[in-house]
Amino acid sequence: MKKAITVVAGIVWDNDRYLAARRPDTAPFGGFWEFPGGKIEPEETPDAALVREFQEELDITPTKWEYWQTVTHEYEELIVTLLFFHITSFTGTIAPQEGHTVQWVSPEEACKLTFLEADIPIVQALTTFA
Repeated sequence: MKKAITVVAGIVWDNDRYLAARRPDTAPFGGFWEFPGGKIEPEETPDAALVREFQEELDITPTKWEYWQTVTHEYEELIVTLLFFHITSFTGTIAPQEGHTVQWVSPEEACKLTFLEADIPIVQALTTFA
């Protein structure tokens, strides 16, 4: 039986661009782009996980966000359920941690990056969202 995890992912907006994160080459799925976020811990709400993950990964604190949609994707050895949130306000200065590289991208630019399979439907949906 495949392992199943639930994660939060944030789409951080700055006008008509959003933040994309590139996974470190040494990490699982290294070199792929993704939306920042991470696993929901046991007994943690999705909102709390979103704030915690952004503090840990980017050294910022989301202050205004809204749930958007859920995507479930089956990888070879893992089933991941992603809860996507639009983040429209945060405090702090973005400082990537954990070896990530980040970049502000337009929805069109994002389509040219190599995103994780689970994120591709979101990248495509965002081309008509902004």
